[in-house]
Amino acid sequence: MELILDTAEFPVPSSIEECYRDIVTTCFARLGVVLDYEIDCSYVGDEEMRGLNSSYRGIDRPTDVLSFAFNEGSDPVSLLRLGEGERPLLGEIIIDYPQAIRQAEEIGNTPLRELSFLFLHGLLHLLGYDHMVEEEARTMFALQDEILQEVNGNGR
Repeated sequence: MELILDTAEFPVPSSIEECYRDIVTTCFARLGVVLDYEIDCSYVGDEEMRGLNSSYRGIDRPTDVLSFAFNEGSDPVSLLRLGEGERPLLGEIIIDYPQAIRQAEEIGNTPLRELSFLFLHGLLHLLGYDHMVEEEARTMFALQDEILQEVNGNGR
């Protein structure tokens, strides 16, 4: 797995990459994901997130996390035909950093915990999970909780 983080503009916790790798490893193991994916993660400010949310979802306000799956609707077999050393790009997770910090303060989370939660939420969206229907939401949120508990039980 290759994790590409764009952290240049914001003071993300130094342990964020290790934490995200633990989340991906735990999530993939739990779900039986075997392909060696690349995942991109970027942090943006409120205005940039508002623009993205407006463009892609028609909602003219910032949101805490957006995910863009790059292989959505692709033939899964085509992902197995990559050249040696190539990784399929699972997608991009975009986190509104200021919003994440505000949310952390509001609910009493550390910035690392909130950023980890949002990253996992975005990752599950990349893997096809959604929460628009109540039953799907229960499944996705329960899985989120289980994975975060497992990762946090390992010292996070």
